[in-house]
Amino acid sequence: MTPALILQRPSDPKRLILMFHGVGATPQSLASLGENLAKHFTDTAVISVQAPDDSDFGEGFQWFSVQGVTEENRLAKIQATMPRFMDTIRAWQQELSVTADNTVLIGFSQGAIMALSSTQIHDERMASHVISLSGRFANTPGTVPLGTKVHFLHGDQDPVIAHQFAQQAYTALHELGAETTYDLLPNLGHSINQIEVDLIVNYLQSSDE
Repeated sequence: MTPALILQRPSDPKRLILMFHGVGATPQSLASLGENLAKHFTDTAVISVQAPDDSDFGEGFQWFSVQGVTEENRLAKIQATMPRFMDTIRAWQQELSVTADNTVLIGFSQGAIMALSSTQIHDERMASHVISLSGRFANTPGTVPLGTKVHFLHGDQDPVIAHQFAQQAYTALHELGAETTYDLLPNLGHSINQIEVDLIVNYLQSSDE
């Protein structure tokens, strides 16, 4: 199991939130988000996972290299590392005795790419919610993530991953009949703001009702 930052670990967690950072970052980069979520969900384990490989950028970590990445080869890079991503989720679920029904995957940038892609590359259901922050699919999704709600949150000023990728993915999933939402945040770049935190809290509180 790859290293991780444990932000909250109740003795008997009712839910597991796994967070996945962007390329060149560390688990600490999502600490503020995790701490905010932990305050609202005290019965929830909140874990920020470290990607397994050293980043090509010279600092931080990555799931796959973005050197030379193109629209044509991105999916192959994701597929190659996906078994490690899935194993990480399973390991934490087993460690904390939490099922997919009570697991939430939150990814930022490359972390979101991995979380989203897990709903298409494998038939196995891994989570009740996948929350994409500044993320995208490699290709337009073609199947419904059974039993998994997919939420897209994206800044309209993102210079790294254009928000149109998220909007197009949302539209495709919606047309397939998936449970999905799309929120475009005004004046937000490739980062996370408090509005997104509040939206995530609302998603999860609504699912508890």
